Amino acid sequence: MKVSAITLGCKVNQYETQAMLKQLEHAGFTLCDGAADVVLINSCTVTAQSDHKVRQTLHRARRENPTAILVLTGCMPQAFPEQAASLSDADIVLGNSNRASLAQHILNYLSTHQRIVDIEPHGQKFEEMQVTDFYERTRAFVKIEDGCNRFCSYCIIPYARGRVRSKPLADLRAELETLGQHGYKEVVLTGINLPAYGQDLGLTLCDAVEAACAVPGIQRVRLGSLEPEQLSPEVIERLAAQKKLCPQFHLSLQSGCTETLKRMNRHYTADEYRTIIHNLRATFDNAAMTTDIMVGFAGETEEEFQASLRFAKEIAFAKVHVFAYSRRPGTRAADFPGQMTNAEKERRSHLMTAAAEETRQAFLKDQIGKIEPVLFEQRREAGVFEGYTPNYTPVLTATGEDLSGQILSVKITDVIGDCCKGILCSE
Repeated sequence: MKVSAITLGCKVNQYETQAMLKQLEHAGFTLCDGAADVVLINSCTVTAQSDHKVRQTLHRARRENPTAILVLTGCMPQAFPEQAASLSDADIVLGNSNRASLAQHILNYLSTHQRIVDIEPHGQKFEEMQVTDFYERTRAFVKIEDGCNRFCSYCIIPYARGRVRSKPLADLRAELETLGQHGYKEVVLTGINLPAYGQDLGLTLCDAVEAACAVPGIQRVRLGSLEPEQLSPEVIERLAAQKKLCPQFHLSLQSGCTETLKRMNRHYTADEYRTIIHNLRATFDNAAMTTDIMVGFAGETEEEFQASLRFAKEIAFAKVHVFAYSRRPGTRAADFPGQMTNAEKERRSHLMTAAAEETRQAFLKDQIGKIEPVLFEQRREAGVFEGYTPNYTPVLTATGEDLSGQILSVKITDVIGDCCKGILCSE
């Protein structure tokens, strides 16, 4: 039987989809990109719009694959089991806790044609998953942590993911060694609350980074999204000792206004965030700071928004994901006063996005003249390859060769839109 997959949401979901596909491949299924007998949909539920997208995706998958078995799994069923169970397009509905039974559930459905809804509570241990390769990718995502204990007032993820659970170091080393043997030069360590890695094992994120950097064949280690307050000076110093660690840090800000951060139940102030950014820049050469910023949070006054806007300009992020607050049923913030109109949220999004684009362009222009090792990933167009520097600057290079998977020195010469342009130093 042929199986295809649709992944919604974050890099953790991408990893989990890959692991599930591997499980099905080992069970005798054939992976495909087109018409399939089984369509796996790995869902996101971070916003109400995410749930809407899940429903749309299910409808489209059913329309395009009318006789296929549709499997819905991931965060949406786990957080909202009753809503997920009501989605009649899905033949099999699983949560985040029992994906090991995926292949058997498909086989059971084939024999009985009885709809299956199986959503179990979160366990206490990290779910065993191994990925050996990522199809058509030059970097590999490796999930090392799951769950979150923070309970930000706007966020449903602790309910979808449970409490913090970490991959044992021995399992991590084994997975990374396999990826290194398969030719992956870069790995990205990911998690739901990545800096919480090891809290349940008596370890820290530094232990995971050191383990990854010690693997032969892997030349770059990159970190996924980070909660900033856990990056103490001691942690930063220990991370800096690992020369394979890429100097790109995605520190989730959400707001540059301390009063807004308090209502969000974030665990730092704007001043503390500024200090962490300063410490990282003082320690890592040519580091890129990227972030997420939410606008229009419940109760965010115009003064608070302007404070956040000024802060974003001051920090001068290399890249910002700007998004408007989405009222999420099941969270405390959904009942907060001061909910604002979509029009106002759109206005604030436009202003913050414009500020972010200015700092993005300034960052890219600052790369001009630098010689950086670029990991080339794909052909962008005829005679042009795209790759990324250690600080995740995208670079386009004109060449008649196939550079896929190679790390080559490039001199950055110009900025074109959202990318830099460079020439191979050998030229």
